[in-house]
Amino acid sequence: MRRLLLALPFALLPLADAHAAEAHDHEHEHGSLEAHEHGVGRLNAALDGQTLELELESPAMNLVGFEHQAATDADKAKVAAARAQLEKPQALFSLPQAAGCVVASQELESPLFGDKPHADHDHDEAAKGEHHHDHSEIHAHYRFTCSTPAALKSLDLANIFNTFPATQKIQVQLIGPSGQQGVEVTAKAAALKF
Repeated sequence: MRRLLLALPFALLPLADAHAAEAHDHEHEHGSLEAHEHGVGRLNAALDGQTLELELESPAMNLVGFEHQAATDADKAKVAAARAQLEKPQALFSLPQAAGCVVASQELESPLFGDKPHADHDHDEAAKGEHHHDHSEIHAHYRFTCSTPAALKSLDLANIFNTFPATQKIQVQLIGPSGQQGVEVTAKAAALKF
């Protein structure tokens, strides 16, 4: 399943390329098309047998309203509240009860949660004396085991938009029983079919 999710971005490169052109930030030096754009999140979703994997990536700005390390009590409270919401994936993704999906594993990662940032282009550029941008992201990876995966007819992301209103759109790359698709969802059109 992990290989399936890793291959997903390459299968849908034309969609990613079109969206990357819209982003206001530069691309990673190593050629990745992942651009950091406020208001825009990314979701990779794959349903393989009884396993549903969801990987949500979002600029911290969309989820907590800032990207700097939380220093004030108010900022710390916002980070804690966002983390608490992300720790409830069944509520965020509105999975149908009939599918019988239970969380098998979940991982949340962000510099705002105290995780060490990955070595990336920003650090490389800073080492070279180039301008350094501080763009914190929040990554959430969920693995569900679903007793009746056929009941997963759609994925409704409305609760993500309701919970995190600064999120304006989510670029979704999905692999399911009907094949693969790349779509962009908004609060007004937040559901997509598997």
